[in-house]
Amino acid sequence: MNQKSIFALLLMCTIVLPFACSPSGRDQQAGTDSQPDTFQYYVEQFADLQILRYQVPGFNELSLNQKKLVYYLSEAGKYGRDIIFDQNNRYNLTVRRTLENIVQTYQGDRSAEAFGKLMLYTKRVWFSNGIHHHYSSDKFMPEFSESDFRAFVAGSDPEGFPVPENTTLEQWENKIIPVLFDPSVFPKKVSQSSDQDIVLSSASNYYEGVTEKEVSDYYEKLRTPGDSQPISYGLNSKVIKVNGAICEKVWKSGGMYGAAIDKILFWLEKAATVAESDAQKALLEKLMAYYRTGDLKLFDEFNILWVKDTSAVDFVNGFTEVYGDPLGIKGSWESVINFKNVEATRRTSLISQNAQWFEDHSPIEDRFKKKEVKGVSAKVITAAQLGGDSYPSTAIGINLPNADWIRKDYGSKSVTIENITYAYDQVSAGSGLLDEFAVDEAEKELSRKWGSLAGNLHTDLHECLGHGSGQLLPGVSAEALKNYHSPLEEARADLFALYYLGDPRLVEIGLIPVQDVAWAEYSSYLRVGLITQLSRIEPGKDIQQAHMRCRKLISEWCLEKGTPEGIVEKVVKEGKTYVKIHDMQKLRALFGKLLNEIQRIKSTGDYEAGKALVENYGVKVDPVLHQEVLDRYARLNIAPYSGFINPVFKPVMENGEITDVLIEYPKDYIQQHLDYSREYSVLPDFN
Repeated sequence: MNQKSIFALLLMCTIVLPFACSPSGRDQQAGTDSQPDTFQYYVEQFADLQILRYQVPGFNELSLNQKKLVYYLSEAGKYGRDIIFDQNNRYNLTVRRTLENIVQTYQGDRSAEAFGKLMLYTKRVWFSNGIHHHYSSDKFMPEFSESDFRAFVAGSDPEGFPVPENTTLEQWENKIIPVLFDPSVFPKKVSQSSDQDIVLSSASNYYEGVTEKEVSDYYEKLRTPGDSQPISYGLNSKVIKVNGAICEKVWKSGGMYGAAIDKILFWLEKAATVAESDAQKALLEKLMAYYRTGDLKLFDEFNILWVKDTSAVDFVNGFTEVYGDPLGIKGSWESVINFKNVEATRRTSLISQNAQWFEDHSPIEDRFKKKEVKGVSAKVITAAQLGGDSYPSTAIGINLPNADWIRKDYGSKSVTIENITYAYDQVSAGSGLLDEFAVDEAEKELSRKWGSLAGNLHTDLHECLGHGSGQLLPGVSAEALKNYHSPLEEARADLFALYYLGDPRLVEIGLIPVQDVAWAEYSSYLRVGLITQLSRIEPGKDIQQAHMRCRKLISEWCLEKGTPEGIVEKVVKEGKTYVKIHDMQKLRALFGKLLNEIQRIKSTGDYEAGKALVENYGVKVDPVLHQEVLDRYARLNIAPYSGFINPVFKPVMENGEITDVLIEYPKDYIQQHLDYSREYSVLPDFN
């Protein structure tokens, strides 16, 4: 997932999972010849969500200093949790703390149906880091009533509620009730409707008292035309209006979110003492300087150092993904602590070594190609701890940094998170999804044999090369595509991966044994893009999320262009709709043709053409097909979205020194979130 991904890869892809679906659109099916894993991955299921656990293989083989580094960085990551809640909506911390007080202190009948519904709502708030669905961004409503809520408040510890000074409990209660129960209050976290002011109609807490035009004009004045190294203006701030003037509240020590950032700094300082190299220590110090000052030039300098760093233990920490901002400017806070999977990284190393070949042979115009691909670093990682916007739900790949000029001049770092994909594979095996939605036995067999490898390779190519491919023409701003940037960027990276999966070069260099691997991914991708991802959409709703728009755009465009040519079609058998691909090679050519057009749109900043592609192919849903998919999916009794409980790292102390760090795998979803709120919550209710 590119942070403009998955980290749906997003790191897109970003990325970033329905029916264990990756940002690349993959149906993750475990191979039929794999042995069952004795580790218990599945924890529980509620609403449209399932909670899983993931293992951290190889942690015990790390050196003591590496274990300490993972532990310190993990502690830093946990202190970003309050930040992402507040970024998603200014009432989220108040709502979370209210619900947690009821959960822990309510003295009434806890076996009552209404209390069970409150627990369900609370678990959904934890999962989504707020009151809006983590993927659709629609506000989800409590199933308990307003009168139930008042009874819960009356039966709980009054001192535990986040009631502001000079406000009575009743006044506070009356203020928060519309936030919970009125569907017209904060209906959409991120609005992408082309007929609305997307700043005013979005409930995320990145703007207050300003319009879309005012924000756009404000940042346009800050940018220098023709700047070859533009600063990511606005990445780490909230825009407000004071006495009629637009200004920013910067997220830094001593500024907005300062209390949490100071805790993050405390643990980063400890991490610097056990850095694996002077280079890693230097980049940690640069990150800390950025947090202390809010200076985005320092953030660029950090990213340049981070791209070059090859340490085994690595991390993402900071304001990164821009999906939560309707304008694609503001970074949501996230953290992923990881270390290299050496064996699996051999696969991505092959991709990196051939980066220039891929760029040179891309089906895009020569003027959009990089003459020299620099610093492409790709690896397969083991996630050790997820935080902020990557917890509980994470993508399976990451490609950073965001800044196009850094990617062009210094390179990028791409990762595939294989222990997360493995957990998805283990849980999805035997779900019945493939049997229900694959068109015939040949497609099922193709997916069972090659689906896992195909999905991992798609993620590798998407993150390692797709996001880093191509270049903007001189004078074109990275923000030119505005609210359509994210789905178009994900589509560009997905198309790059799809096109090259079918290239004989992959067999030649040993990345895949046969081209059937590519055909497995082609079948899976269109199956997801056209049919199964509709299980995530509520009846009557359009598609809003960037990765879903990406998959729908690519699949619908190829269906429209390919059906008259006999390349691909929708077929109906016994009242059920399927996708049938007749010519894989010609489908690959369609992927290349669309890649060329989307690269042209990005490289030239053609907003109108980008808007037309997204709106015409990536947004609208056929209501008849939608209901069919919902009915078929319901019979499978599987949740379309998954998230995780984090492992726990426990230092072993002797004479005040850490002599080892142990890893434990808790199973209680509720307890983990209560523990996090008790131990790592430091921000005020409103920021």
